Amino acid sequence: MDKIETKSQLINFISSGEKKIENFKIGTEHEKFAFKLSDKKPVFYEGENGISGLLLKLVNFGWDPIYENNKVIALSRPAKIGGGSITLEPAGQFELSGAMLNSVHETHDELLNHKDQISNITKNMGIEFLALGFAANWSREDMPNMPKSRYEVMRNYMPKVGNHGLDMMLRSSTAQVNLDYSDEKDMIKKFRLSFLLQPVATALFANSPFTAGLLNGYKSIRSECWKDTDKDRTGILAFVFDDNMSYEKYVDYALDVPMYFINRNGKYIDLAGKSFRDYMDKKIDSVKNYDATIDDWELHLTTIFPEARLKNYIEMRGADAGNIDHICALSAYWVGLIYDDQSLNDALELTKNISVEELIELRNKVPKEGLNCSVGKNNIHRLAVDSLELSKEGLRRRKKLNINKDDESIHLQYLQDIVTNNESSADKLIREFNNGWNRNVMKVFENCLF
Repeated sequence: MDKIETKSQLINFISSGEKKIENFKIGTEHEKFAFKLSDKKPVFYEGENGISGLLLKLVNFGWDPIYENNKVIALSRPAKIGGGSITLEPAGQFELSGAMLNSVHETHDELLNHKDQISNITKNMGIEFLALGFAANWSREDMPNMPKSRYEVMRNYMPKVGNHGLDMMLRSSTAQVNLDYSDEKDMIKKFRLSFLLQPVATALFANSPFTAGLLNGYKSIRSECWKDTDKDRTGILAFVFDDNMSYEKYVDYALDVPMYFINRNGKYIDLAGKSFRDYMDKKIDSVKNYDATIDDWELHLTTIFPEARLKNYIEMRGADAGNIDHICALSAYWVGLIYDDQSLNDALELTKNISVEELIELRNKVPKEGLNCSVGKNNIHRLAVDSLELSKEGLRRRKKLNINKDDESIHLQYLQDIVTNNESSADKLIREFNNGWNRNVMKVFENCLF
């Protein structure tokens, strides 16, 4: 492991993500809840028909198991047969971290392949997957714990710094897309737009209106939970809009975000609440004998949870989980805005009058109000309509065609329906719950499948 000796190494880790435009890739991740068809309860880890059994059965499709303390906790797949990884979130949320792909068409194919593989197995296990941003009728106590020691550290720490950290860990599911930049200037433009339009993405992809079997008063309770999870590592990063924004400025921020842990020889060492800066400077007595490494830094960056996140790529983190059309639309929306220079510049022009204060207010209001959210002259539905058009134009200019000669903009139809009807998935679920479902939340297990 490379020892950290200067801050420049930390900066270089982030700048190492720089790519030529022709080498930009798309990485799409999504989570979903596994449930038992018999009783609609979460699937526990142990047993042939548990999460561990599902993971091990996927080995037959070319996935390689990853173990911790002799328990399978993840899978990886060689690039030559598709790449990517499958991991477990704290309560068994089943996550596909997709390979770095060239187009949203490839993302769509990857998701279909994933669905085919897991369906082939789960049909004989009595398991299905729920595609919602939050568990509709399960309590914290209902949720199983996965045998990953990093989550034990987080479970102990979360209640100390917020009221909804455990809800975030145990009862939420998200989808996100990871995108590249060419240099520092390009990163700054993309990172700023990621924050400016993240409330729009939250509204468009809102899909979690239920808690404890009832309507919770929100369009995205998942997003609401993040407001009271841990203010030291979440929210809108105002400094991103400073004139002196840079790789180094993000590094300085991350150095002071409280750590969770480091990993040595497969064991997690609890450093919850300590700063990486103090760890690097050997000011933490319990780990004075350890040298900080680049692996430690990379791990630490994964424990920071703002609305958009910088590692050696940019992660869009504002969306609830959903079905395949939902996930593909998320990737398409951001790719069209971020990977076409004209659309990127037009989108920055579209959002230029949103102040940081207004942006923070939009982010705080949008989980409840969704597409109807407004702050000052900034209306989320209007921004959704206009940004969607810019995304379409960007995707058309990219000219990435599928076998039917369709460009990537076909994957935005899901969002076009939403903005046309001013009705997100959450809005539809609320309407169905109050009418066709006769206020029976168990209907999600028929109507909200992955």
